[in-house]
Amino acid sequence: MSYFPMFIELKDMRCLVVGGGAVALRKAEALSEFGAKLTVIAPAVLPELRARLGAACQEREFQIEDLLDQELVVAATDDAALNHRIGVCCKEAGIPVNAVDQIEDCSFLFPAYRKEGEVVAAFVSGGQSPVVSQYLKAQIGEALTPLLGELAAFLGSLRETLRKTVATEQERKRIYQKLLAAGLEKGAPLSEEEAWQIVNGEADGR
Repeated sequence: MSYFPMFIELKDMRCLVVGGGAVALRKAEALSEFGAKLTVIAPAVLPELRARLGAACQEREFQIEDLLDQELVVAATDDAALNHRIGVCCKEAGIPVNAVDQIEDCSFLFPAYRKEGEVVAAFVSGGQSPVVSQYLKAQIGEALTPLLGELAAFLGSLRETLRKTVATEQERKRIYQKLLAAGLEKGAPLSEEEAWQIVNGEADGR
C-alpha cells in the first residue's frame, strides 16, 4: 500500500522518542530540525543525544503512561516486542507512531528528505527500500539548492502584495514564474526594483 504524502507542522509538537541509540539519535535530529518539542526515554542514552536535549532525556525504562499527552511517537529501541507494543498502544490512542524497521507497527513513515530554508522535498518507498528513497534524495539535490530556498522566501515575501494588486490567480502564477526564472538566471534573489520591473511589465502587458 502506498502512503499519502502529507506535510505537517511539528513546531512545538510534543514528540516522544523511545530509545537512546544511533537510530533514535537520527530520528531525534530530524524532528528537532522541524521544531518538535522532544522527549527521549531509554535506559541508556548516547552522549550526543543527551547533549542535544539535556533535561528532555530521561534515562529509565519506558512506561505506557509516558504516551499520555504525546502528539507523535517514535519507537526506536532494539526490542522488537517493545516497539510493537508501543505501536499498538499509539494506534489505539490515535497517536501517530513510527516503529523503526517494523512497518506493520507504523502509522507514518520517516522520509528521506532534503531541506533548504522552508522548501522541503521528501521521498518514501512504502517501507520497501530505503536505498531508493536515498537515491531520490541525492538526485533532487541537483535542483533543490540553497538558492532555491532563498528564492522561495523572496517570492513568499511578495505574496500578500501581489494578492492585493494582481487580479487573477492565473496572472499571479505567470508573474511568479517570471520572477523565479529571473532569480535562477541571476543566481540570487532579485532586488525589489528588479522584481517590480517584472511585475509592472506583466501588468502593462495584460
